[in-house]
Amino acid sequence: AVAMFTGKANCPYYAKAELLADYLQTNLPNFRVHKITQHPDKWEQWLHDICETNGWEHRQSPIIWRELLDRGGKGQLLGGLNDFLEYAQKYYGITSMMLSEEMLAIAEENLQAHLEIVKEDEEIKSLIKPMQIWITSASVPICYHLIPLLANGEVFGMTTEISIHLLDTEQFKEMLRSIVMEAEDMAFPLLRSISEHTKTDQAFIDADIIIVLDDVLLNLEVQSLENYIREVSEICQVYAPLIEKNAKSEVKVISSGKTFANLKATMLRIYGPSIRPENIIAISTSWESAAKAMLARKLNMNTAGVKDVIVWGNVTGSNYIDLSHAKLYGYDCAIRGPPNFQRPLLSMIYDSEWIHSELVSAQSTLSSRVSRGTGMLPAHAVATVLRYWYHGSPSEEIISVGILSEGQFCIPEGIIFSMPVRLQNGNWEAMTELEINETTQKVLERLAHELVQEKLVALKEVNEMHPYEAE
Repeated sequence: AVAMFTGKANCPYYAKAELLADYLQTNLPNFRVHKITQHPDKWEQWLHDICETNGWEHRQSPIIWRELLDRGGKGQLLGGLNDFLEYAQKYYGITSMMLSEEMLAIAEENLQAHLEIVKEDEEIKSLIKPMQIWITSASVPICYHLIPLLANGEVFGMTTEISIHLLDTEQFKEMLRSIVMEAEDMAFPLLRSISEHTKTDQAFIDADIIIVLDDVLLNLEVQSLENYIREVSEICQVYAPLIEKNAKSEVKVISSGKTFANLKATMLRIYGPSIRPENIIAISTSWESAAKAMLARKLNMNTAGVKDVIVWGNVTGSNYIDLSHAKLYGYDCAIRGPPNFQRPLLSMIYDSEWIHSELVSAQSTLSSRVSRGTGMLPAHAVATVLRYWYHGSPSEEIISVGILSEGQFCIPEGIIFSMPVRLQNGNWEAMTELEINETTQKVLERLAHELVQEKLVALKEVNEMHPYEAE
């Protein structure tokens, strides 16, 4: 049997029982002790819980019982200090002569030692605290494909544990529960926990990363574009204050989905002014990947060899696929070189008519593929950009991301605009050293004008609904 001792850290009676138990353990070969010290603030609740579990009646500190290891079942309650003194005297002929002053002094030492142990434990736990990831509108297919990509260790590294929080409305509660159970069954080593949430006011608590996947079912035959913009703006009005209130100060916010990715990011910045502007981005890598695949098919080569295709503008609206800086690696042509040897894409596609007409008309095909897909491509895009954000993008390679314009490339300030960036040390930097020809500059002006108008419509709709708040 093992004698179990538990009491308040600052309790003198616990101190007296503890020292007597230590003496018995030292001097008796078959007497074993296990001590559990409780913080005074947690003592009452702990005592209530253990008594309720075992069916005991005990109200003071300490509580002492025997664990009958060889028999199983619940322990045998001995009682408090007086009961233990009587037990020691009766069975072993040993008693304690400790004075009240000694009891008080040792009780104070116990409390200080306990507080130091608790502090050390908290410090250790803080070092391995998992990264908190929140995903909104988590019932959509993108989320289903995204969870394994986040949990397999490739995005944040094999030493970073994560906790995933799935947020959606009450009607999707069962679907979220199914996703949670399936993810738990897959037993990802780095997935500390995964949970579903349907109460919006509790969203984004301690969030390190927030992935916004909310969409509107865009059908202009049903209602006007302005009404859809209003819906998006209202979603952001709900989320932004909660992010400011509940998330960590350095939270990274990623806007993805099939519709209004740029607008969502822009409005979250407007309604959440304390969120770091550079930490709000829109994902345009889906377009980049789809365009590279189309070019690879035209050139009969591996898609991975197509680099530096730039996506400008509105990720889920009017955008421009820019090939002026695109390069080919491993392309089977007359000139051969080492693996890092590259050729300009435009010099390899001799069919200029295809470049200027087919690729432009193919944008509608790309749009259909990106928006109607199963969610695998946008999920991969989110995971890729997150990996680059935390570990850096490939050196000398161009990545397109929707970021807050600060006047780069003569784009108006204050809108989220997809442009070429490099990511290093947890930050992004627009690649303003790239030369932009006159034709591209005119396209950027048109795309920027559309995004500015979209933003103005969103603000106008909100002002009409909440005139006093707007003032």
